[in-house]
Amino acid sequence: MTDQPARPANPYILLFRNTGPENYRHLSADARQELVVAWNAWFEDVVTRGKAVIGQPLEPETRIVRGPGGTRITDGPFPEAKEAVGGFVTLLVQDLDEATAIAQRHPGLAHGLVIEVRAMTPHCHLGVHTRPAAQATARG
Repeated sequence: MTDQPARPANPYILLFRNTGPENYRHLSADARQELVVAWNAWFEDVVTRGKAVIGQPLEPETRIVRGPGGTRITDGPFPEAKEAVGGFVTLLVQDLDEATAIAQRHPGLAHGLVIEVRAMTPHCHLGVHTRPAAQATARG
């Protein structure tokens, strides 16, 4: 039996949407605590299996910068905050199916959480480098 070389892991990001407190108000304090424990257990499992690189919730306050020179600045949160990204987890997995399977096990899905699964790429259609040149050369 010959050993197959391991396929390299690919970076994916899970973007958590619809994470606001309004999704959990109907839960009792005990049920909310159980959800927190389940959410943390989900994340720790992904980390323990070597699939998660980083995960972080995001504050609801936001600032949008746009226009030439970034002169148009708008502070939020905004009414459409339900669609805002409330947190993320970066994964190293084989493919989209593995990233999706990890997302499907998230306990927050039962309470309205929406998880967007996206591949991360070092290539930008504009030719912008997504990692420092020294880092890219070292990995090269």
